[in-house]
Amino acid sequence: MELEKHYTTRSGWLRAAVLGSNDGIISTTSLVIGIAAATDTRSPIVLAALAGLVAGALSMAAGEYVSVSSQADIEEADIERERNELEVMPEVELKELAKIYLAKGLDENLAMQVAIQLTQKDALAAHARDELGINELTKPNPLQAALASGASFISGGIMPLIIALFTPIKTMVFYQYGFAILFLALSGIIAAKAGGSSPFKSVFRICFWGTVAMAFTALVGYIFDTKIS
Repeated sequence: MELEKHYTTRSGWLRAAVLGSNDGIISTTSLVIGIAAATDTRSPIVLAALAGLVAGALSMAAGEYVSVSSQADIEEADIERERNELEVMPEVELKELAKIYLAKGLDENLAMQVAIQLTQKDALAAHARDELGINELTKPNPLQAALASGASFISGGIMPLIIALFTPIKTMVFYQYGFAILFLALSGIIAAKAGGSSPFKSVFRICFWGTVAMAFTALVGYIFDTKIS
């Protein structure tokens, strides 16, 4: 009998990787499109792509590290508070755990038996899992999230830089948009497959909002067309 596949263990790194890749594509492409719409020379476009790539990757990595670290700090503080409560009032905590199992559908006697047995095995782990919703599968890893986010931003942001280097200036905006939509669609499919969700929904969502972002930056570029030399 084949074991069921579950995807919750991938949620942390998958979220960071998808967010980083899509942000790398959308933000860098949008930046390049905005500059390309306002100039007829290549150097400022390439400079904008390179600056956006480096700044975006570092920003994403740092932001993800700080965000996930904050989440980890909150969880550690909750676990420490629970540890102290177990030492000071174990009977109250036992009844609290039994009430949780009672609310899940167990009868009163069975709920108390389960609470007692789990408390005897590892009281802190039982409370962390069933009272706080914290377990090893979903425990945040700041460094892993930061590396995944930064690397995936680069993987997405490198595409508009390459296009800025080699495509014709006059059709730069169209090349940037076309390749961005293609890579966003691929990113959506990969994310959906890795997470076990619908590819169509994922692709439509990211392509739609990516188009909105790039359209607005192109509009800004055309409005403030300065023909940078």
